[in-house]
Amino acid sequence: MPSPQKMPFTLDYIYSLPEGQRAELIDGQVYAMAPPLRIHQRLIHQLERYIGNHIDSKHGSCEVYPAPFAVFLNADDKTYVEPDISVICDRDKLDVRGCNGAPDQVIEIVSPSTERMDYGIKLFKYRSAGVREYWIVNPQKQTVNVYDFEHDEKTRQYDFDEPIASCIYPDLSVTIADLLK
Repeated sequence: MPSPQKMPFTLDYIYSLPEGQRAELIDGQVYAMAPPLRIHQRLIHQLERYIGNHIDSKHGSCEVYPAPFAVFLNADDKTYVEPDISVICDRDKLDVRGCNGAPDQVIEIVSPSTERMDYGIKLFKYRSAGVREYWIVNPQKQTVNVYDFEHDEKTRQYDFDEPIASCIYPDLSVTIADLLK
């Protein structure tokens, strides 16, 4: 176990965690990450593949990264997150450690232990950091909340069997139920 550190925590604490132990750091507060359920991992894989294939088919320059992938939202050492899926279109934000700044699109798959984080703390952090589009995929409720921060900050909720139109990719539409067949 890493040596104790006074609040607020910094990136040094995150990097001192034992191999395999994951946590996120938001405004100096550490949030431990439980192992995900199989449906969580399946959704990450299917969505990452679907979005990546779409970008490739359009010869786009955006890159898609599944968790674990380091995102340093702020220009400080007190916020570090690992979104389930990060789409980055500005390659200048990428370095050997991950993404420095806000990804263009973030997708979080809700787990029972992350619901408060995904719908509350991360929603605020992603919006204020400059994420353009944020999806919250909830396998338990079979819903997807899509936040279009770039245009009007309104949200729309979709069921898994409805086509979901992307805000930042006008020609991208995905039906979650089709991905899980």
